[in-house]
Amino acid sequence: MYLVASKQKILAICGLITGSLVWGLVWYPYRVLNEAGVSGVLSAFLSYTFALLMGLFFTGSVWRELRGAGWWGIALMVSAGGANVGYVLAVLNGEVMRVLLLFYLAPLWTVFLSRWMLGEKLNFYGYAVIALSLTGAFTMLWSGERGLPLPQNYAEWMGLAAGMCFAWLNVTVRRTQHLSVNFKAASVWLGTVLLTAPVLLYMGGIATQLQSMSIETWLLLALIGIVMGATSFIVQYGVSHLPANQAIILLLSELVFAAIAAYFLAGEEMSAREWVGAVLIISASLLSGKVYTEPRS
Repeated sequence: MYLVASKQKILAICGLITGSLVWGLVWYPYRVLNEAGVSGVLSAFLSYTFALLMGLFFTGSVWRELRGAGWWGIALMVSAGGANVGYVLAVLNGEVMRVLLLFYLAPLWTVFLSRWMLGEKLNFYGYAVIALSLTGAFTMLWSGERGLPLPQNYAEWMGLAAGMCFAWLNVTVRRTQHLSVNFKAASVWLGTVLLTAPVLLYMGGIATQLQSMSIETWLLLALIGIVMGATSFIVQYGVSHLPANQAIILLLSELVFAAIAAYFLAGEEMSAREWVGAVLIISASLLSGKVYTEPRS
């Protein structure tokens, strides 16, 4: 029994580190696709369509749960789609580390959403997460010329919005204990596809982009989709077999992978002030694993 538990823990750790590695690097192939003339929205739509098709092959009759999912199932899809699309658009148009740090304000929004949606109240660590997150964001975003410490461009606003959607997704996952892991993973893919489809129709020019795509581009999109589909299962396994405080530490390794990749692949460096803000935001994320909540009386 001990050997089985140890094996599961090792696999869970490897799964979370692998997921962090994928998320820390996946921005680069999306940028390659963008330079090849494939917009971020179309890239997200096609790659997650591939992920959905691959995932349904393994999940089988998962959609039998759709009727029982109700409005919470829809919230699951919308929040997952918003997080994924926002992430892609943010890393395409902004500095990787800045938008990822804004994304990792997610624990701050999770604290508020869990109180509102789940009727939970905070312990000491919850208030510490709020304080550290806000201080880190203000430090990183403060600009003497611009005044208020707000995101400075479209990409940073998208990174912030994606983090909010990710927090909404986390709370929704906690609320939908009656749904299987397979259904939740499939909802991530389907939500992204459904969210990007109307945006593509509104933007237009889809036919032109599709006609100009080479075989190599299609293969790259398929590869991203397969990797993202597999990553969803791997991360779900890791989160299911490790305590939350250990899982968040491993998931934060995404920032390390992204920082190294951004430096070598995009030549991006952060200022000393941005590093101070980053340390505070990361500290808040680490503390979020210690946040426990109690039902409101």
